Amino acid sequence: MTIAPEAPTTLRFLSLEITTRCQLTCPSHCYAQAGPTRGHGSMTGQDWHRLIDEAVALGTTTVQLIGGEPTQHPDFTALVEHALQVGLRVRVYSNLVRIRQAHWRLFEHPRLSLATSYHSDDPDEHDMITGLRGSHTATRANLVEAVRRGIPVKVAIVDLGGGQRVEQARAEMQALGVHQIHVDAVRAVGNAATVRAVLPSTSALCGRCGDKKAAILPDGDVSVCEIGRFLTAGSVKSASLASVLASDRWTQIAASVPRHTSADPCPPDCAPNDDSACGPDNPGPCGPADDE
Repeated sequence: MTIAPEAPTTLRFLSLEITTRCQLTCPSHCYAQAGPTRGHGSMTGQDWHRLIDEAVALGTTTVQLIGGEPTQHPDFTALVEHALQVGLRVRVYSNLVRIRQAHWRLFEHPRLSLATSYHSDDPDEHDMITGLRGSHTATRANLVEAVRRGIPVKVAIVDLGGGQRVEQARAEMQALGVHQIHVDAVRAVGNAATVRAVLPSTSALCGRCGDKKAAILPDGDVSVCEIGRFLTAGSVKSASLASVLASDRWTQIAASVPRHTSADPCPPDCAPNDDSACGPDNPGPCGPADDE
C-alpha cells in the first residue's frame, strides 16, 4: 500500500552529501559508490552555504553532512560552522578513520553529533567490508575518543549476511559506551545493487524517504534520501530547494515510496538517515531515537 506523505510545507531533516571521496571503498554495499579517487561533485562551497540558509527558511532543524567522507571536503569546517551559526543541529556522518585535532574541537559543540558505520568486532572482517586495512583500528579508536569527549554518537551496523559478527559488534559498542546503535540489512543500492546485478528499487527503502526529509547529492540533485538516490526531483544548481520540493515531480517520487503500514512504530530504517519516526520532536510509542 502506498500512502502519499505530508506535503513538504516544512523540511525537518536535510542531508548534504558534499562529496563522494572517501578513504574506504566498501565494495559490497556503499550506496554512494564512494572511494579514494572520486571527487566532490559540481556543487561549490558557496552553493552549500546557500542550501543551508534555504534549509533554515524551510523550517529545517537538523542538517547532516555526509559523503563519501565529508571531512575530506575542503569546505567541511566552514559548512559545519555556518550551519551551527544559523541555529541548526548538525550531524556529521564520518567513517572516523582520520579525525584532525581541529575537527575534535568542532565536534564538541553542544548542537553537533557524530554518526558512523561499524561492521564487526573482528578487525579482519571489518577491514574486508570497508576495503581498507587498518580501518577497524582507526574507527574504533576514534569512537572511544568521541565517547571520552562526551560527543553524542550513533553507530550503524550494516548486516551483509553470511555470518557477519553483527551482534558481537553491537555488544562491543555498548561496552564502549555507545548507546545509539542501529542494525539494518544491506539495501540493494549502489555497490550492493551492482554486486547483486539488480536495479535499485523503492522496495529497498525504509518507507519514510521524502517525508519532511530530503538529500542533496554532490551535483545538486535533490533526492528523497541518500539511499533513495535514484529518485530525484530536480537540481538546486538551477532552482531553489523550495521550488524543487513544491514541484509535481517531488510529489510523485515521494508518493512512489511504499509506506510501512505494520503495527511496528519503529521499523528498520535506511541508515544513516533514520530520523523521521522516532526523533525527539516526533515522540511515539518507541520514545526518542536520539538526543539531537
